[in-house]
Amino acid sequence: MPDDPKISVLIPTYRYRDFLSAAIESVLAQDEGDFELIISDDASADGSAEIGRLHARRDRRVRFHAQEKNLGMVANWNWCLGQARGRYVKFLFGDDRLESPGTLRRLAALLDGEPGAVLAASARLLLSEQSQPLNIRDDLRRRGVYPGPHLIARCVFAETNLIGGPSAVMFRRAAGARGFDPALRQMVDLEMWLHLLLAGALVYEPDPLCGLRRHPRQATVANRQSHVGPTENLVIVNRYIGYLSDRRLLPPVKLRYLCYRCLHLSRKRAARRPEILALEERLSTRLSLGWRCALFLFWRATRPLLKATRRFRRSDGLDPVTTPAG
Repeated sequence: MPDDPKISVLIPTYRYRDFLSAAIESVLAQDEGDFELIISDDASADGSAEIGRLHARRDRRVRFHAQEKNLGMVANWNWCLGQARGRYVKFLFGDDRLESPGTLRRLAALLDGEPGAVLAASARLLLSEQSQPLNIRDDLRRRGVYPGPHLIARCVFAETNLIGGPSAVMFRRAAGARGFDPALRQMVDLEMWLHLLLAGALVYEPDPLCGLRRHPRQATVANRQSHVGPTENLVIVNRYIGYLSDRRLLPPVKLRYLCYRCLHLSRKRAARRPEILALEERLSTRLSLGWRCALFLFWRATRPLLKATRRFRRSDGLDPVTTPAG
C-alpha cells in the first residue's frame, strides 16, 4: 500500500458542473505534489460525475466517487473526511478554486511551523459567477498565531465566522475526527472551527490563497430567507456559553449582552419548537430582570447602527457565513 499523502484535498460537490473543472485544475496545478484529491459528487444530475471521472482517469492522485443517492451537504462533507488519509485536510468546494499554485504548500507550512495550531486559514478572494474578482474577505487581517480560546470568544460574540469557509481552511485530520455537526445547516463550518479551537490555535495568512464564488445557488441564500441563522446561533451560544464564562475571554457585561441579543433574535425569528424554547430558557437564567431592562434600552439605541453595518457588509459581499449548496 502506498504511503499516506501529506495532504488530503476534499471536493464535495453537488450540481456544480460549470465550476468543477476549474476547482479540480486549481488543485492539480499546485507546486506541492504530496496530496490526494478526493471528489464526491452528491448524486448530481447535471453531468458533474463525468467531469470527476475524467480527471480521475487522467491523474492517479484523484479519487472520484459518485454517491448513489443524495446524502445532503454535511453528510457529503463527512463522507469525504472519512475517506481522507492525509495528515492535513483541505476542503475545496466544487464552485471555488485555489488562487495560488502555492496554496497547499503555504498552508501546510503554517501548520508545520506551529505544532500547537490545529487550523491554518487565509484571506479569501470573492468571485462572481463569471469569475470576476469582487472583493477580498480578510477579517483577521494580521498574519500570525491566534490562541484558540480568544478566537472562540471573538467569533461567538460577533456571531460571525471570522476564519472563513472550508475552502479557506486547512486543519489537522486527527483533530477533526469528530466531523461536522449534521444537525446544523448554515453555521456548520463555524461550529467545526470552534470545536477544533478547543484543541489548539489558528495560524493565519492575510494573502488570499483561495477564491470563493458568490451565486444564487449557494445554500446561504435559502438559509437567509428561512432565518436558520438565529436558530443555529442559539445552539452555538448555548454550546460554548460555559466556556465563555471565563471573564478573561469575555467580560461579564459582554456575556450578558450576547445572551440578550441571541435571545431577542431567536424569539423574533426562530421556530417555536420545544428544543428551541429549552435553549432559550437556559440563556434566560443568566439575565436578571434588571439586566434585561438595561439591555433592552441599549439594544433599542444601538440596533439601527447594527442593521446599517450588516446591510453594508451584505452589499459589499461580506456576509458573515457562506456555505455551498448540496
